[in-house]
Amino acid sequence: MNANVHLPEFEQNTDHGLLRFLTCGSVDDGKSTLIGRLLYDTKAILADTLLAMEKTSARRGLTAADLSLLTDGLQAEREQGITIDVAYRYFTTGTRKYIIADAPGHEQYTRNMVTAASTADLGVILIDARRGVLAQTCRHSKLAHMMGIEHLVVAVNKMDLVDYDEATFRQIKADYLSFAARAGIADIRFVPMSAVNGDMVVERGERLAWYEGPTLLEILESAPVAHSEHAEPFRFPVQYVCRPQQATDPKLHDYRGYMGRIESGEIAVGDDITILPTGRDTRVKAIHLGNQKLEFGVAGQSVTLLLEDDIDISRGELIVGRDATPSVVSSLRADLCWLAEAPLDPRRTYLIRHTTRTVKAKLATIHHRFDIHTLEKLDAAQLGVNDIAEVSFKLAAPLVVDPYARNRATGAFIVIDETTNNTVGAGMVVTG
Repeated sequence: MNANVHLPEFEQNTDHGLLRFLTCGSVDDGKSTLIGRLLYDTKAILADTLLAMEKTSARRGLTAADLSLLTDGLQAEREQGITIDVAYRYFTTGTRKYIIADAPGHEQYTRNMVTAASTADLGVILIDARRGVLAQTCRHSKLAHMMGIEHLVVAVNKMDLVDYDEATFRQIKADYLSFAARAGIADIRFVPMSAVNGDMVVERGERLAWYEGPTLLEILESAPVAHSEHAEPFRFPVQYVCRPQQATDPKLHDYRGYMGRIESGEIAVGDDITILPTGRDTRVKAIHLGNQKLEFGVAGQSVTLLLEDDIDISRGELIVGRDATPSVVSSLRADLCWLAEAPLDPRRTYLIRHTTRTVKAKLATIHHRFDIHTLEKLDAAQLGVNDIAEVSFKLAAPLVVDPYARNRATGAFIVIDETTNNTVGAGMVVTG
């Protein structure tokens, strides 16, 4: 084991809350089967769904239900036996609720994995025990780390195909830790398992007695909830300005509310706030949630803020706490995953959409491209599909940003082709 890699225990939480987690890895590592096993063993499958799955499995000549069918919903996936799109599933154990994102394993669908990772709190990296750590294992691990997923669980799957051999598991663990040390990934847990037989997924089974650690579900049950590990500053992108035009109540004629979602932090009536990028200061007069009046609002709530002063605010501006303001920038340095088949063109103008604000931008510099196999930083003149690089953009109008490592909500953006309106890149702010 590499002495520089720390393997911390996840703390047990009193309030388990909602956990969004991602499953990823190389193709055919058993991601869809693992999710199917989680749903099946936690009794989260409806009887009619289970019956349909058993019938489909029987038509394929299988003697047992193919649990991967629960997530492989696209016809092309079922025909090929692979996952192409990101499949989302929801379940609860009674202790906490879960949203699972099953990311595709093929290299050409890495962009789909980036989409799934953008909202995940934990990543489950699957490894086929027969094949060990592969290039795509490293690619997905690095991407998950770059996308701000702080907790990784390495699930060494298909242990049944190596006779549940402890030495095989320990060798894969050592190989992964060597990669993780070079990649800067620190928070890792390892679990040997057989998703097809259910060993160490929900139940312990009887064939991995040499492993004394928790099952996968036990790790998920005790993993930290979102927004619980460190205090986050208040960030409220304005989505809509509410001014009732047909109000019958005279009191509503002067009503001006700023609607949006609290992306991070919390806010209370009477708090001092700043409007960015203008820099105007004011105070919160009221917080409305539908017809309710709140004393305070927290991350995840979609609310309407009423302010003490009459300030001209429009969609795309950011309301923040006065004591923790982000940067207002006219250029942007970021890690970028290029998603389009057409390469990134430095001569073209693109649109950058950041929270509720959209600005025009041009590529200024490609600082380096990451070689996902060696983790080296390479010179690059252009970026192709699935390339990951550190770049700088020049902006036609200012953006209000935090580094992605500090705040995922205000540190992330997408790049849009203004001609086709297609999303062609996903970025994580390094600095403004």
